Amino acid sequence: MNAHPVDATAFSVFEMQSVTADDLDSALASAGDALAVVFFWGEDCFNCEMAKKAMLAQPEAVRALGLRWFHANVYEERELARHFSRHGVPAWYFFHCGKRLGRATGWHGIAQFQAAVTAAHAKIAAAGAKIGATGGD
Repeated sequence: MNAHPVDATAFSVFEMQSVTADDLDSALASAGDALAVVFFWGEDCFNCEMAKKAMLAQPEAVRALGLRWFHANVYEERELARHFSRHGVPAWYFFHCGKRLGRATGWHGIAQFQAAVTAAHAKIAAAGAKIGATGGD
């Protein structure tokens, strides 16, 4: 049994869908063209709880990022944690159309998180420019 119950408020406020190794690909596909993010967290993780509290303290700024949210408890989803080589939490991985674009490790404030989102969008734009330059669809 957990020493402390998990505060799931952030999961509901930001409409984070729980994912497993078995359903990650289909969950990411459900995001369509949206920038998707998977929040990797763990039970009894002080930094995870602090990150969730910080996000909840500024929900409009987090929602303004326009992300499609997912989450996974790395202690329950060990296969998923191994797949992404997660040894520390919290971490956020960004995806577009199923392709991993990057990650943010640790919560260092909304400005740094926004910068990670901006970097992911830049990768999407660059990939689109490369496709356009080669005449592909």
